[in-house]
Amino acid sequence: MFGAAFFILSLGGLSYAWAGSEEIKRNLSPASIPIFVYHRFGPVVADGMTVTTHHFESHIEYLREHGHHVIPLRDLVDTHLGKRKALPYRSVSITVDDGHKSVYTDLFPLVKKYRFPVTLFLYPSAISNASYAMTWDQLREIQTSGLFDFQSHTYWHPNFKNEKKRLSPEEYETFVEMQLKRSKEKLEKELGIQVDMLAWPFGIYDEYLIRKAVEAGYVSAFTIERFHTKASDPVMALPRYLITDADKGKAFGKIVGGSPCS
Repeated sequence: MFGAAFFILSLGGLSYAWAGSEEIKRNLSPASIPIFVYHRFGPVVADGMTVTTHHFESHIEYLREHGHHVIPLRDLVDTHLGKRKALPYRSVSITVDDGHKSVYTDLFPLVKKYRFPVTLFLYPSAISNASYAMTWDQLREIQTSGLFDFQSHTYWHPNFKNEKKRLSPEEYETFVEMQLKRSKEKLEKELGIQVDMLAWPFGIYDEYLIRKAVEAGYVSAFTIERFHTKASDPVMALPRYLITDADKGKAFGKIVGGSPCS
């Protein structure tokens, strides 16, 4: 599929690499990779999930200056599924959960400036309904950049532990299936995409939820456990670093390097 030569294309200061099969062995590595998950952005810290836009941009600058490759999350998943052999050395992936309107106002301009891929995990019940969320038209606009992938965060971001206690076994099964299937169907209909990745709400998952997600058509899912992903990690529970505004400067550098601050 690839030629013999190894070459690098630089987009906005971030490098994306392609290589022939022999060069893959020398230049690319399937080593552990950090996945970052953000939620909201803005000029000030409005809550515990807000990362100031300035600090987020400093994260991108850090990755660029230290030779890290921001890769699509899909590439990482394809490696776990055996669809590709390896990933660029010093790969990282960036994800954002929920679909907050600051993705459009604050993140989108930086994505266009630096040209890096982002996966958005959305719960569709909020889109064009909640005052804090983006609209479908805004999602379609950022989709035209070619740098965003849209995936599922269930339909309305439930706490599955609470719902399991509240509902009968039959009601809980119906509820879980609705959350997984309706989200996927709505996103695919509105955005004309394939949805087969899932971010577990609140990082909650178990063997039953994994089985139901696989039955609903998901091939990978993600938690909020603060570890680098490894080849040995289960593809339906891949860890991500939940990034807050405290993760800046040296603290962010330690996360990227695999030694996160406690």
